[in-house]
Amino acid sequence: MRRVPASGPVAELAAWFWAPVWDLADGQESRQEILAYPVSNLVVEASGATLWGATTRVSARVLRGSGWAVGVVLRPAATAALTAEPVRLVDAHVELGEPGLAAAVAALMPRDVDAAVAVVGEWLRSRVGALGGEARLANDAAELLMTDATILRLEDAARRLAVSSRTLQRIAHRSVGLSPAAMIRRRRLQEAAQRVRDDPGSSLAAIAAELGYADQAHLANDFRSVLGMTASRYRRDARTPLARNA
Repeated sequence: MRRVPASGPVAELAAWFWAPVWDLADGQESRQEILAYPVSNLVVEASGATLWGATTRVSARVLRGSGWAVGVVLRPAATAALTAEPVRLVDAHVELGEPGLAAAVAALMPRDVDAAVAVVGEWLRSRVGALGGEARLANDAAELLMTDATILRLEDAARRLAVSSRTLQRIAHRSVGLSPAAMIRRRRLQEAAQRVRDDPGSSLAAIAAELGYADQAHLANDFRSVLGMTASRYRRDARTPLARNA
């Protein structure tokens, strides 16, 4: 797995690129479980390009044989340009086709990941075009909601961005497909899961308090509804291969 940060003008459209390459023996398979950020991903494979929407729960993919992919963690501005209704792609995906893009990337993968990433980045720039004011605001809103631990409520984010709560809700709906509150909850769960992995002996009650949960029960509910397991089980099961994103 290679992760390549987005740079230059492409950074307005993508957070980073990711490129897995696998080669498994006959009969062998690898199940990859992912706790993803609530964002969309563009994935290019030899068969074509696919737009995957934000997820509300753990997703999984089983790898077999040999293969590769070049993925892009999209910023909201790019998602809104690639689909008119991101909400319809939540926990779903749509085939974009794009045989020319797939062929250009296939000619480079897996020997030259950097060149393949550059091809996907240039395609994304040409497809999205220049960004308007609302697109940039959508990017700023997502960055704030997903990275600032002091943002615990919709009103906190709206005040920081100098917009109304209703405007922020509309922008998130049109560019991500999830509500700001759902994005905040996912960020807190990401942080909680990371702390449990890094320090299995940590107190769940203390983690809940530090991350702004009303109590440990609310944290436990997020683990069950999103990860499909209790926080205590998650802590015991060191083999659970959850990642922040692909």
